[in-house]
Amino acid sequence: MRWRRNPGGPESWHPHAWQTQSLLLAYPDDAHPARLALARRAADPLPAQVADPLRAFLADAGRIPPDDLAAAYVATFDHRRRCCPYLTYYGHGDTRKRGLALLRLKQTYAAAGWRLADDELPDHLAVVLEFAAAEPGTGHRLLTEHRAGLELLRLALADDGSPWAAVLESVAATLPALKGDDRAAVARLAAEGPPEEEVGLTPYGSSSSSPLFLPDPVFPGGPR
Repeated sequence: MRWRRNPGGPESWHPHAWQTQSLLLAYPDDAHPARLALARRAADPLPAQVADPLRAFLADAGRIPPDDLAAAYVATFDHRRRCCPYLTYYGHGDTRKRGLALLRLKQTYAAAGWRLADDELPDHLAVVLEFAAAEPGTGHRLLTEHRAGLELLRLALADDGSPWAAVLESVAATLPALKGDDRAAVARLAAEGPPEEEVGLTPYGSSSSSPLFLPDPVFPGGPR
């Protein structure tokens, strides 16, 4: 397949890559084998720096029994904050500012015609990647804005020996290389962690007085 260049913006192959990565970052449920088979076909025409990490993940995932892979997913993304898949957490932690960031992100989706379920948070990486596949210009901007958090997530997964580190390596290959400010942000996040003001996310759209921290993952079922 011959891809078109788009100077100054996402390349024509970026949506193809982002949709594939989104599939592989979904919870390994009963549909996971079908997603793996689709991703194997989808990875073939992608540039090597994007496709090779995806193939590495697919090889690992194919060797792990489905129940073990699902348990590893939960242990990694649900129980380890350093491997949090919710992108606004890295910049705002569990603070009111994160609630506002979630609201702005949901408004961005709505402006593009996307509607999320009430129990879906719009900053889950699988959701952001699926949106980027449908809206490449805006999606590329959103992913780039969260470049430091994505890099910290990639490093945390690599440190844990997680197979999903390869998917994050593939995501990183679709984004601009880290520069001085980005590297400083990654170093600061690694040293200090996200803000710790645990005041809940009630401005996001919940009238409940109970704090909302990291929810159970909710994954996209298709384009909105």
